[in-house]
Amino acid sequence: MMDWTDRDCRVFHRLMTRHALLYTEMVTTGAVLHGDRERLIGFDAAEQPLAVQLGGSEPGELAAAARICAAFGYREINLNVGCPSDRVQSGRFGACLMREPELVAACVAAMKDAVDVPVTVKCRIGVDEQDPEVALDQLADAVVAAGAERLIVHARKAWLQGLSPKDNREIPPLDYGRVHRLKARLPHVPILLNGGLRTLEEAHAAMHPADGPALDGVMLGRAAYQNPEILLGVDPLFFGTPAPLADAFAVVEAYLPYVERRLGEGVRLNQLTRHILGLFPGRPGARQFRRHLATEACKRGAGPEVIVEAVAHVRREMARREVEAA
Repeated sequence: MMDWTDRDCRVFHRLMTRHALLYTEMVTTGAVLHGDRERLIGFDAAEQPLAVQLGGSEPGELAAAARICAAFGYREINLNVGCPSDRVQSGRFGACLMREPELVAACVAAMKDAVDVPVTVKCRIGVDEQDPEVALDQLADAVVAAGAERLIVHARKAWLQGLSPKDNREIPPLDYGRVHRLKARLPHVPILLNGGLRTLEEAHAAMHPADGPALDGVMLGRAAYQNPEILLGVDPLFFGTPAPLADAFAVVEAYLPYVERRLGEGVRLNQLTRHILGLFPGRPGARQFRRHLATEACKRGAGPEVIVEAVAHVRREMARREVEAA
């Protein structure tokens, strides 16, 4: 997610799941080809397994960008054909490419020729006045024929005129059934579901409907960012292995050495703490935790002690409630 899932966020999330595939923010081909690559697509080895998400519509440029990303060590190259933001449309990539399945297929084919890692596509079920029953099939058929290894489908239309990117994530109705119909038609193609999944239980149920074919996975975005502690349940529920850490307190402890290293590299503390504000939902002291981070982490010279102090608010309030209950 643009401006959210940066390298610091991904290191934090990886502490809670060893097996889930993490994705970068969408990066344009122009940025990869001409920008500061280490800043834009560099990552910590601890983030693996990791996929890079590219935005573009020129096959040659996408092939070159994919080659660079593969050399960096990414495990998957994902082409975004689902983002509805204005700046994406003006560059002729993202969701507007749902109208040009043959161009998307040419992009996938060029990327496949350039790299040995999997090339995948993330899309919507359609845009604007398109019929999703036709539009999604056309895009899926074209990119699968071009070699795409799997499709990640955000089960909403995107309205490119009249709705903001935020509204496009919430207002167009979800249609999980359309994604299951695609899977039924293409049983050999891995299909993943995205959009509106708020909990792991919802996601697991959506993967395994009572009246349709099972999907091959799910992608979580806002739910995982806003309530990151749910990621501790990913490995047990989806991969059959224990969670890497016991709880959110242990996650913070594990994050602190990374915070110290990044501060030594000149990163401001608030850039690192913004990703952990969603911890401790519903626990006593969670509001004080967020408030302390919001007010103290932005101060010049703020260090890891700010995080320790913020967590202490939760521990004290929980202890106080336990005494009252006794």
